[in-house]
This record gives sequence, C-alpha cells and structure tokens, in this order.
Amino acid sequence: MTSRRNFVKSGLIAGLAATTLPLSSTASAVSLSKEKETARPFTEEPSSTAPAGNAKHWIWINPKHSDTEQELAIRYKKYYDAGVRGIFFEEDSEKHYRAAKAQKIEAHRWMWTMNRRIDSLMAAHPEWYAISRNGKSCITHPPYVDYYRWLCPSKPEVQKYLEDDVQQILSKDYVDGIHLDYVRYCDVILPVNLWDNYKIVQTSELPEYDFCYCQTCQDGFKAFRGIDLKSITHPDASLSWRQYRYDAITKIVNKLAVVAGTHKKPITAAVFPTPEVARRNVRQDWLNWNLSGVCPMIYHGFYKEPVEWIGDAVKEGTNGLKGKFPLYAGLYLPDFKSDKELKSGMEYAMQNGAAGISIFGDVTDTVLEILKSV
Repeated sequence: MTSRRNFVKSGLIAGLAATTLPLSSTASAVSLSKEKETARPFTEEPSSTAPAGNAKHWIWINPKHSDTEQELAIRYKKYYDAGVRGIFFEEDSEKHYRAAKAQKIEAHRWMWTMNRRIDSLMAAHPEWYAISRNGKSCITHPPYVDYYRWLCPSKPEVQKYLEDDVQQILSKDYVDGIHLDYVRYCDVILPVNLWDNYKIVQTSELPEYDFCYCQTCQDGFKAFRGIDLKSITHPDASLSWRQYRYDAITKIVNKLAVVAGTHKKPITAAVFPTPEVARRNVRQDWLNWNLSGVCPMIYHGFYKEPVEWIGDAVKEGTNGLKGKFPLYAGLYLPDFKSDKELKSGMEYAMQNGAAGISIFGDVTDTVLEILKSV
C-alpha cells in the first residue's frame, strides 16, 4: 500500500496531511446508544519509566525490512533515551515490533482506516466505496491522487470489515495497540499550501471532493432528520448533513475502541490539527471519540502558519478534550527551517498542554537531542 505521506510529500515538493464546524454535537440516529459501544478503551497507567515531566513521545515509522536486529537495538535505545515511549509502525514487522519492545518502547500498528486502495476489495465490494456529490464512485474517479479510494462509513458491512481487521491486528502478542489513520472522509478542502500543487481554489466545497452521497448515506440521513437529502438545494451548506457525517465516522471509531478494549490494548488516532479544521476539512469530530490518546497532525507549513500556531492548535485541542484523553502534538520535520525553530515548535506544544510530541520525518540524532531537551 502506498505510504500515507506520499500525498504530503508530493504536495510540498511541488509547491494533506496524511490520515469541522459546531463546537458541540447533537445526538443522532448513528450515535452509539449501547453501553458496550460507548465504553472507554483500555488506558494504561503512566509508566514509571516515562521521561521527565511524564511526557510521552511517539514516532511514525514505515519499517525497513532490511534493518538488522543490531541496528534496531541501537536505534531504539537512542529513541528511548530521548523520551520516545511509543512507535506507530505503518506495516506489520514482528522483528521491528519486538526490537522496540526490547528497549521498553510500545509498538503500535498504524492502520489505514477509511482509505483503502485494495484491488481485491474494490473488485469484490465496489458498493462499499464512497460516492461524491456529483454521483461518481471514488473507485473510478479517485479525488486528488490515485490511491484515494474511500470506504463509506455508513455501511454496516464496512463497519464489520474494519472491526475484523482491528481484531486480527490486536490478536498478535507483539502488537501493543492500534493507531488509526485516514479515519475520516476525503478532504473536501485541502490545506491551503496544497492548492497550487493541485491547481485548485477551495474557497467552497466542490462536488467532486464532497463525500458520501450513496443510497445508504441518503437513507441514513432520512432516518436521522426525516429529510430527503435530494430535497436540499445546497447540501454542502446543511448543518444537519454535516452532523450526520461527523457521527458516521465517530461510530466507526467508537466501535473499534470497543474491539481494542476487549484486548485491553490502547487505541489512538492521527487526526487533523484542530477540532475546527478537522470538522470543516474532513468531517472528523475527534473530540467525541473514545480513544486512549490522539495525535493531531499540526503541520503548520501546510496551513501557511508560523511556528507559534502549533501552540494555538494544541491549546484548542486540549481545551476541547477537557482531559478526556491525552493529546500528542504531531510535528512534520520538513516544515521547520532550523533546529532552533524545531525546538521552539516542541516547546510551544508542551507549554500549551501537549502530553508529548509525535514526530514524522527523518529522526536524526540532532532531532532526538532536541526532543530530549524539551
């Protein structure tokens, strides 16, 4: 499967993060009502080996199968010494997971959730995939890039498929937790720094990027509000239609949290940088998810914001969560122009309530020293 960051990299080299309106949500037909579906996921007590200040740092990695056990032991020992207590692995590699665990670092499986470009799945179940507002399937008309093939969260079959996937992943003894990515709809609006790359001006929600309008979603919305979606002249402006889609993704996440809870393993997610941006850009209402922790991708360069904005984003997220679960500030290393700027970005995050830092990029010894210093 294509690396989740290829979209990010191509956009920045040529110029979405890879894996939003009202401040509160209302009950809906897709909201969870059963006690077992609203149960909080398993959350471990803070480790006695946590770095100073109880911060817990993470790194997103796509493991290289050519790495030797000796190389991994040295690398992960450096990570641990810098305060890294968890790694999100984009692939299943028992060698890497066990090497991390040997250095007292949690090994979590980083899973693509709604974005599934799997040829066999598309061939067997084309009806599972999302339909745009202009009536096109993302199988035949993938938005932005070829690997953007999004499942419809409203379909019970999709929900069961994802639950089974997480069940299978967490059944492995060397996997410490599950990390959800692309747990959202397709970007109806891209980060502003990518507009030039895709020759798009997204000051409004364009129909080819607005999902999902399949019959299952239309029927679900009719049950939710008693309104025929086709009768709404501007569905992109309907607050009720947005709420339905927020809740559809929330239902997926909270079902997967129940699965994680049965294994007594934590569940986290990579999300868009702030609650407001997440709802507006990708219909992602992560304040209402039942997680063990969240990693907002606060990639300030994507939004043409200064480094100080990292602190603003963290503050918005932690204020909204009100202690429900910890927030780990996701930083994209290529966004920083200097080591000094990177340190400032980490400090802004920690000073505004982050429980730690999540890093994506080339994790050099210098980066680890900066991480250790904050």
